[in-house]
Amino acid sequence: MERVMLKNIKLGKVNKVAGFVESIRNKKSMCFIVLRDVSNKLQITIEKSKHPSWEEMLSKITIDTVIEAEGKIVKSEYVKLNGMEMYPDKVKIISSIAEPSPIVAPKGEETNIDLRLDYRWIDLRTEKNTLMFKTQSCFVNACREFLVNNDFIEIHTPKLIGAESESGAGVFKVDYFDKNAYLAQSPQFYKQMAMASGFERIFETGPVFRAEKFASRKHATEFTGLDLEFSYIKSFKDVMKMEERMINYAMKAVKKKFGKEIKEKFGIDVIVPKLPFPVMDLHDVYDELEKRYGYKVPESEKGDLTTEGERMVEKLSKDMFGHEFLFITGYSKECRAFYHMRDKNGVPCGYDLIWKGCEITTGAQREHRYEVLLKQCKEKGLEEDVKFYLDFFKYGCPPHGGFGIGVDRMTMILFNEGIKDAMFIFRGPDRLNP
Repeated sequence: MERVMLKNIKLGKVNKVAGFVESIRNKKSMCFIVLRDVSNKLQITIEKSKHPSWEEMLSKITIDTVIEAEGKIVKSEYVKLNGMEMYPDKVKIISSIAEPSPIVAPKGEETNIDLRLDYRWIDLRTEKNTLMFKTQSCFVNACREFLVNNDFIEIHTPKLIGAESESGAGVFKVDYFDKNAYLAQSPQFYKQMAMASGFERIFETGPVFRAEKFASRKHATEFTGLDLEFSYIKSFKDVMKMEERMINYAMKAVKKKFGKEIKEKFGIDVIVPKLPFPVMDLHDVYDELEKRYGYKVPESEKGDLTTEGERMVEKLSKDMFGHEFLFITGYSKECRAFYHMRDKNGVPCGYDLIWKGCEITTGAQREHRYEVLLKQCKEKGLEEDVKFYLDFFKYGCPPHGGFGIGVDRMTMILFNEGIKDAMFIFRGPDRLNP
């Protein structure tokens, strides 16, 4: 008989199930086991008088030991867990006997996050953690579905690159035979190469590496990015429109599939953002922050959004627009990458998207004209480092733009958790294991 997931068990039928033991009450005449797999839970009720040969085995079972059971599923008004139970004809231990968990904290206390990360595979067994990653999977899948339905091609770009100068963030240098290579900070150059290749619309979900020694709740040295690029745009506003439509589509999918469960386990309402998202110029943002909340910054800092200003944008967006998301435009060229197109006043044609006081996206129209791009590249002193990239634009390239979303950061914000909890495995300056 094939094993079935607990969500698919058939009432009144004999089923074969397997999973972790969540709890066990081994009484004199009865044994009650709550079995857990990734989809659901089930109570297994054993009448010992019917299975005297199981006594020794049952005495060995501990919490988190993996077992297999086969038997009939019956209704029961006395069982609170889904109103059903299994009376097994077969029970078998299929793992080693699980040792006591090293991350169980005393009652009322919370285990230190770093200790939990040391034993991440155990930490991930909780219902809340499982729900986070089911939701993340749903979000990414919905984004992929939206993009494929809008004629995007999924590509997979190299993560080993030969040039280190791609953005303001540091890069990891690695030995590559007899030369240096670098771990990619983003697929940006290759996304644009795809535009020069005539692919017109592409996306990728993959790892991104940043050699940054931040220790904030939102930074990591390796994370998952969802990036896209598309051609024949008229302005960066087309990029913003594409992003808000994709997020709206994905959040609808998340709310439909997991909204109720997220509310039950986290107390969080999944809000599907209304279209269109509000937009503000960075200078107007600072004016409103000062006028409404007394927040001031020196003129020299107004070309970029400060960390505190970013946090305050959550309240600003809700107060002004009743919206969780806010597009901010008008950043200075000193704060943007050389490949961002600039308008006639030299202002980059791009934006950041802020969600609940945290930046989740930088997007822009790219500079596709070789001569202009070369000039902007020289301003930053990068022309030799990225010569291979500049070559993409010598042979014709359509106007294009795109953006990237941090998948882990989206998860972090949705569940109001730190980045260490929102990532399957966290990587930071002081963590390379497990």
